[in-house]
Amino acid sequence: MRILLDTNILIHREANRVINEDIGTLFGWFDNLHYKKCIHPLSLSEIQKHKDGEIVKTIKAKIKNYTLLKTEAPESAEIQAVRDKYDQDENDRIDTSLLKEVFAERVNYLITEDRKIHKKAIDLEISDRVFSIDGFLEKVTAENPALAEYKTLSVRKEYFGNIDVNDRFFDLFRNDYQGFDKWFNSKADETAYICRSDEGKIVAFLYVKVEGKEENYSDIDPIFDKKKRLKIGTFKVISNGYKLGERFLKIIFDNALRNKVDEIYVTLFDNTEEQERLIGLLSDWGFCQYGIKYTPTGDEKIYVKDYKPEPDAEHQKSTYPFVDRDRRYFIVPIYPQYHTELFPDSILNNESADDYVENQPHRNAIQKVYISRSFYKNLIPGDVIVFYRTGGYYRGVVTTIGVVENVTLNIKNESEFVSLCRKRSVFTDEQLSEHWNYNQGNRPFIVNFLYLYSFPRRPNLQSLIEMGVIRDTYSVPRGFEEITKEQFDLILGASETDESFIIN
Repeated sequence: MRILLDTNILIHREANRVINEDIGTLFGWFDNLHYKKCIHPLSLSEIQKHKDGEIVKTIKAKIKNYTLLKTEAPESAEIQAVRDKYDQDENDRIDTSLLKEVFAERVNYLITEDRKIHKKAIDLEISDRVFSIDGFLEKVTAENPALAEYKTLSVRKEYFGNIDVNDRFFDLFRNDYQGFDKWFNSKADETAYICRSDEGKIVAFLYVKVEGKEENYSDIDPIFDKKKRLKIGTFKVISNGYKLGERFLKIIFDNALRNKVDEIYVTLFDNTEEQERLIGLLSDWGFCQYGIKYTPTGDEKIYVKDYKPEPDAEHQKSTYPFVDRDRRYFIVPIYPQYHTELFPDSILNNESADDYVENQPHRNAIQKVYISRSFYKNLIPGDVIVFYRTGGYYRGVVTTIGVVENVTLNIKNESEFVSLCRKRSVFTDEQLSEHWNYNQGNRPFIVNFLYLYSFPRRPNLQSLIEMGVIRDTYSVPRGFEEITKEQFDLILGASETDESFIIN
């Protein structure tokens, strides 16, 4: 297996410019799986021009640890089209040349944090072979669970005073913010969300704070209007393949919904690859650059997410978790053995939380996959799904709401099916293969959806029949079955749902 590394991945690895759990974990997987780490000759020329002479010297000394590509793949009409569309300078042209090796199948995968390269890969229809660090870690973790470094990754609330501020996890904050340790210790009796590996290492940390309309924003330009806000005070997730970034975003959004804020905001520097990656994650979920905050150590960028938006069915992530009440509603079954795997927040009272710690990508992800052979297939973005956990008259319950992002119907073959499902499905590759081949006359299709909400109370089948949502025990959903807006409202009322995420 030949893995081509973008120039910046190589620079950050050898220059040790980011917290080494990110790049270090990636290279650890390369070694465990005996993958060849490849460098494009153009990357070498790019490194030679780097302004830091020590980086150039270090990489030259370690070049023997990599496989240098000895030839370049030929140009093609598809590659030229990408060049014409995107390339504006020499760096852009080098990036496209790296993609050319993947397109020509001279290497198996390319790993890069460059978002423009990922856009080019989509145009070339090779996005399934071009990965970010976290995306690649997610892939190999799902494919090789026995080799995964982190076996237990549960998110917990913990007092600042019980967390070691000297842990190297906080070095980035210490470097960026004068007096970080003093600030951290002043929060001793406040709580943060924290995730540790089974070895006790901190791998994710989140602190949020609700701010009222009279908060002083004199150090922000332009000054905020008077609104109730949720501030993301401290947020860091080490890339490890477990979708912890999405897990922690869900916690942020839940806090914002619970406290009924108007906006969420975060201030951060963009000096490192890690910080740029966080900005990319936030941007994907609707955060937009607003202005700057003046600090003694430099100017931070401010990113804001409107928490009173107009729902957008075509861009669900940007207005997540809000949905338009004027949509179609469907109820769909999910078997007990898969339910809590996919929806750990919807765990039932008779299930053990210890069995569902967040140690699989699909458990942490907001974006999820549902595999179906439903007779009804014509779902569209924005359709609202109510998931019914099967179990009979008393134990069958509705537990969870999701919203459709898109549907994939015409899947070419088993390989494409497995690739599309792998990261966000509860199934192993072997189980996905069984699903694909179960009935060759009726291949499964894929519903990509966003997990929105877990019901506080779960109406059972008996209640659903009494409310008129389901006609009788013989009419339980066997695929996607549409329900009326009035039936959906009955479910919301019986489940004691906080309806503030549903916009009239």
